[in-house]
Amino acid sequence: MSTHPVAEITSPSTWSFIEDKFSPYAKDLLTKLVDFNEVVPAEKVFHAQIPDDARRWQTTPPVVFDLNKRAKALGLWNLFLSKAHYPDVGVHLTNLEYAVMAEVMGRTGHLASLATNCAAPDTGNMEVLARYGTEAQKKEWLTPLMNAEIRSAFSMTEKGVASSDATNIQTSIRKEGNEIVISGHKWWISGAGDPRCKVHLVMGKSDPNNPSKYAQQSIVIVPANTPGVRVVRPMKVMGYDDAPEGHCEVIYENVRVPERNLIAGWGRGFEVIQGRLGPGRIHHCMRSIGLAQRALDVMLERVTDPSRKTFGKHLYQHGTVVANIAKSRAEIEGARLLVLSAAHQIDRVKAKGALKEIGIAKFVVPSMALQVVDRAMQAFGAEGISQDTPLAYWWAGLRTLRYADAEKPRSPNSLVTPSFSDPCAPSDAALERHKLTHWAFFNSIQGPDEVHIQQIGKRELKRAPSLRAASEKAKKKETDLFEKYGVKARL
Repeated sequence: MSTHPVAEITSPSTWSFIEDKFSPYAKDLLTKLVDFNEVVPAEKVFHAQIPDDARRWQTTPPVVFDLNKRAKALGLWNLFLSKAHYPDVGVHLTNLEYAVMAEVMGRTGHLASLATNCAAPDTGNMEVLARYGTEAQKKEWLTPLMNAEIRSAFSMTEKGVASSDATNIQTSIRKEGNEIVISGHKWWISGAGDPRCKVHLVMGKSDPNNPSKYAQQSIVIVPANTPGVRVVRPMKVMGYDDAPEGHCEVIYENVRVPERNLIAGWGRGFEVIQGRLGPGRIHHCMRSIGLAQRALDVMLERVTDPSRKTFGKHLYQHGTVVANIAKSRAEIEGARLLVLSAAHQIDRVKAKGALKEIGIAKFVVPSMALQVVDRAMQAFGAEGISQDTPLAYWWAGLRTLRYADAEKPRSPNSLVTPSFSDPCAPSDAALERHKLTHWAFFNSIQGPDEVHIQQIGKRELKRAPSLRAASEKAKKKETDLFEKYGVKARL
């Protein structure tokens, strides 16, 4: 079994299965990422540095900048941009290699991705600019995004419009002389509230009468300070506003930009978003697996806390608790293999050839992660749905992904018809067998095999002492960070 540190926080068996697909460079980078242990202790500091009043929309927590410096010094920067797809700006990582790294970053929710400049929506926007942008557009917007000097928003979803079908988008994009005029009402625009957000990529209809409904849309670069751009309000997800980035309602009222701000060309908006949404959604999926794994770890610490007893038993002595641990373990293992399979396919045949694998991962992973976090919440009792643990916040974020990453047809070519000679099937038969083995186990736990469920649950419980030791170490660093920044925890 491999001694790589990633095996301890993901899955030793899965790592041994894919290790030979990792280059020495990727393994070294992955080691640095696992050892980048400043992020977990900084989580509460990050939230404590966001004011409770209106200033929360003008504040970037200082701890982010320090984490950025540390990550950049370690070479943990812009890891999502694969040189295979973006040879002029990318890093030497495959999607499979980055998928594992995304899981590691996902353990802290959003913060590790912010620290390494791998956070949405900037990642997708950087991919768009790197693939479709002109040299002038790259210089003006891609370079500062890659340096984390600015942030961005992607503006597609519209109020009062069934925006899950992008052909319904109604925002008007029209040409007047050498300018483009944009008018529309958007909402749930992630990142638009950030004080560092300097640019929106706006999708709208530029040719509504085109006989092909997939050639009616265009995407335009809109500087955030352009006259007519109005951020109306931050939307809340079950009470959380995700400041300072937020998910905002935005109105574009006769916004004028030069025609050179058009991305790729007139009528190519659908093509651009398909390219943007492929690998990026695998990133979401793998980060969600990391968060589910963290939730299970938190649950293990809780149920083995010697001070926690119900009906004369420690929590871990209750059969249902052990069964829930086993189910969470099995579901995480199975979902991880699904996503790794999809990432492997993207490397082989690009996102368009991996639509089946991407689609399966998108509807399986968010639901899986929600279930795992829900079980962890249950183990904490009422505390699990309060602000005293991060579990409710994680749950709300994951629930949002079922909207953001919902699988729906995007063009006639995106519909996959089952076939015994499916050209999208992985060539690596062993990977497929390994995936099916995990899912066979997942399916088996729905049956009456109580012995196996208890065995797996009790095996997981053995990890609790090492998890508790790691948490105590992180707690000490957290205390040091609170003293360094002169802030107090809100709990």
